[in-house]
Amino acid sequence: MTKPTVTIRDYNPKWVEKFTKERNRIIEVLGDKVVAIEHIGSTSIKGLAAKPIIDILVGIQKLEEIDQLVNPLKEIEYEYVLKPELKNRKFFRKGEWGKGTSHLHICEYDSREWIEKLLFRDYLRLHPEAAQEYEVLKKSLASVYKHDRQTYTKKKEPFIKNIVERAKKER
Repeated sequence: MTKPTVTIRDYNPKWVEKFTKERNRIIEVLGDKVVAIEHIGSTSIKGLAAKPIIDILVGIQKLEEIDQLVNPLKEIEYEYVLKPELKNRKFFRKGEWGKGTSHLHICEYDSREWIEKLLFRDYLRLHPEAAQEYEVLKKSLASVYKHDRQTYTKKKEPFIKNIVERAKKER
């Protein structure tokens, strides 16, 4: 199996349309299990270069309900990926391993996980200079860790945590 590469693309306004299409399909198969659904990640920040993968955050009442969601999501091509390191959310991928087109993050609505993901997104939307700084970091990491997506992701964590802390102070 070849390692997934990290490829950063210029912002594409079609990412919003792709999110809307996926959101509608997810709501169609999950119905009232969905409390809320949000477009997150770099593709949700207008003007920000990103890996061309749509990140979707789905808020549900209780994370224990996840087993009831696996088969309906499989019907629309989302594969549950067991990631034991993720304690407060569950992860689904659409597309081949390493070439996913959408990532689905499911957590409890209004949990710390939910709130912090939205704080990060909203801060970057409101602070173009921070979004620009994030883009520079991502491009730099992508050139160094082109064939090591795990390390690429790990190296972004301090920046993300810093932005979340800044956003909490501004609330």
